[in-house]
Amino acid sequence: MAIDFEIPPEAKAIREKVRQWVHDECIPAEKQLDEKPLKDVLDPLRKKARAQGLWCPFVPKEYGGMGLGPLANALVQMELGESALGALSMNTQGPDDASMMTILAHGTEYQKEKFLKPLLNGDKRICFSMTEKAAGADATGMQTRAVKDGNENYVLNGEKWFSSSASVADIALVMAKTDPDAPRHKQFSTFIVELPNPGYKIKRNVANMGIHDAHYDELHGGHSEIEIKDLVVPADNLLGGEGNGFNMGQHRLAYGRLRHGMHNIAKAQRALDMATAHVIQRSTFGQLLADRQAVQFMLADCASELYMARLMLLHIAYKAEKGLDLTQENSIAKVFLAHMVHKVVDTAIQLHGALGYSQDTPLAKWYTQIRSQRLVDGPDEVHKWKVGRNVVKAFKKHGTTASAAGGDLI
Repeated sequence: MAIDFEIPPEAKAIREKVRQWVHDECIPAEKQLDEKPLKDVLDPLRKKARAQGLWCPFVPKEYGGMGLGPLANALVQMELGESALGALSMNTQGPDDASMMTILAHGTEYQKEKFLKPLLNGDKRICFSMTEKAAGADATGMQTRAVKDGNENYVLNGEKWFSSSASVADIALVMAKTDPDAPRHKQFSTFIVELPNPGYKIKRNVANMGIHDAHYDELHGGHSEIEIKDLVVPADNLLGGEGNGFNMGQHRLAYGRLRHGMHNIAKAQRALDMATAHVIQRSTFGQLLADRQAVQFMLADCASELYMARLMLLHIAYKAEKGLDLTQENSIAKVFLAHMVHKVVDTAIQLHGALGYSQDTPLAKWYTQIRSQRLVDGPDEVHKWKVGRNVVKAFKKHGTTASAAGGDLI
């Protein structure tokens, strides 16, 4: 009896269709971004994608999406990440995607009609304002307060930090403390805020080490510092009920971590392809680079990293399909995939030599941008702490750490 690693035919078919889409349409369209506004490039691309049924992969069909389950969606995302236009072309870009999922799962009918519908249609963008300077990776340290003003409104005051894509958003999900006396994880609630709003002021987009090319904010999500002052939010815009903001936020972030990882695999694959294409035609001292053992070892290391990364995500997708807990695997994969993409892109730069260090290829740009992967959605150290804590718990409970180290695979 064999373990079945066969991907269902329908999932294979949609993966192949998306792969073709990215290579035939998205990657060529990237060249237009230096000369045209993003809208002039993206709108025709989206129109063509929708005509081919490539739209909102994970969203149920009754809401206008493709209705893909976790496995098929993972396969699709592992293709889309090859191009900066890939996810955007199918309206599955972060941070919007995870917020759409949150409103879909927890929103009222009014909220779905007013806020979710234009998001799913691609007419609006949404950001997520949770992180604060004072709290950092500890979301329970948030100080932004929401106080109910009668029965009609909440009034919010505080600040937010690194709110990705706020500068291009029409809507914000804002998390604030509604009950400081409640248990730690029940103190917070989430509010839907229409933008622009005088109570939600973007003080600046925080400059970072990433190379900022044309349309950086729209493509990659600028990271804004926000001042929230006397922000009035209708009570009808409370999402998921009071006290449920933290749990909804963690569920939202869990998907974001996986989506980053899926896109990292696609980016690493493109980087390895670029490196291999270069070394099979580049000669030094009378010998092709591809024939040098040291170069072959470098390629082998990258291939090994990608192999492990794919298996991790496929196993997580399997657990998601079965409705199994994947908290431990999510944190392990989040850390591993962030380091994996850095290693592969770094190796690709090395194999390209000075060309890789230049901006004549996308490698230098990717290198500066992917450093954020070890910080966003929880830094490495927080996830390692959680994983290590679960290892100890597993041993105390079972006398072995296997269940916290992939033991359920066998």
